[in-house]
Amino acid sequence: MKMRAAVIREMMKPRPYEASKPFAIAEVELDPPGENEVLVRIRAAGLCHSDLSTVNGDRPRPMPMVLGHEAAGEVAELGRGVKNLEVGDHVILVFVPSCGGCLPCMEGRPGLCEPAVTANAAGTLLSGAKRIKLDGRPVHHHVGVSAFAEYAVVSRHSLVKIDKSLPFEEAALFGCAVVTGAGAVFNTAKLPAGSSVGVIGLGGVGLMAMLAARAAGARQIIAIDTLEDKLKLARQLGATHAVNARDPNAVEQVKVASGGGVEFAFEMASSVKALELAYKVTKRGGTTVTASLPHPDHRFALPATNLVAEERTLKGSYIGSCVPARDLPRYVSLYRQGLLPVDRLLSERIGLDGINEGFDRLADGATVRQVLLP
Repeated sequence: MKMRAAVIREMMKPRPYEASKPFAIAEVELDPPGENEVLVRIRAAGLCHSDLSTVNGDRPRPMPMVLGHEAAGEVAELGRGVKNLEVGDHVILVFVPSCGGCLPCMEGRPGLCEPAVTANAAGTLLSGAKRIKLDGRPVHHHVGVSAFAEYAVVSRHSLVKIDKSLPFEEAALFGCAVVTGAGAVFNTAKLPAGSSVGVIGLGGVGLMAMLAARAAGARQIIAIDTLEDKLKLARQLGATHAVNARDPNAVEQVKVASGGGVEFAFEMASSVKALELAYKVTKRGGTTVTASLPHPDHRFALPATNLVAEERTLKGSYIGSCVPARDLPRYVSLYRQGLLPVDRLLSERIGLDGINEGFDRLADGATVRQVLLP
């Protein structure tokens, strides 16, 4: 079938993207789903910093590619062997398809699925196939999803069925912002009730981590960012304190407010400087969690003796340490109860033709979550 998609042919084009146009809206060919694959009509896709990290070269990917990893849609066609789904079902797309048979999957850590890591790095589906073509040549898939398009062929293992009453533009955010931000709090940190928390970086993932910390019963939530508009939103969403990271006394402000540092700090800004800040505001005996992905060449240095003498913990969190089929329904339930107000993260709705301008807004930090409606 033919469809419209936003195709990126090269990374690191200069800003503004409105002028350099890293994304070209093109008519591409999409092959039908193979065995254990599903054709999904994309109904909503979020613009996330992980997509921007490919556009600006921080996360190198094979080109050309159709980006987009945070999405929801409707099942349009089933490939051979697909079970437990029907045409018309509503689904959230997950950017790490889990094979179910490798050691991490069997240990309950599907985010570390070994075949998925290989496929995602190569720009293929879990099967190793590429189903998108432009001018007769293969186009790479983005982490098995490629949602900046009207349709996507994905592995059955990339889909979680949801109730049809959940609006698509809200459901899309569960595929990354919610699963990553809330998962870092609930699964990676296993945040105890009554904890003090700092969140560095108030994009969609950071704000969701903040909301999850509130839902988990944190007694104190200190929101930290460089933009006053985001600090204002964080206060509206329940932050007890807000600190501008550009302030030379930012670390001291956090320590004063928290009585020596927070017990849990969550870094969500995709910056080594932000990670350094998160580590500095964590108290002795505390835990620093990072779920961001800065450029792979960037390094983080810390006083090694602190890990022992202060009993520090530094943890990484990928896809929120989640089991998506287990956790996404739980998070949707928390949303329906008003405990995770995901809808408050929605900033703007755009079409495919506005995607380059949308990434300018994302790069400027001028928005929380833009949702593309193909």
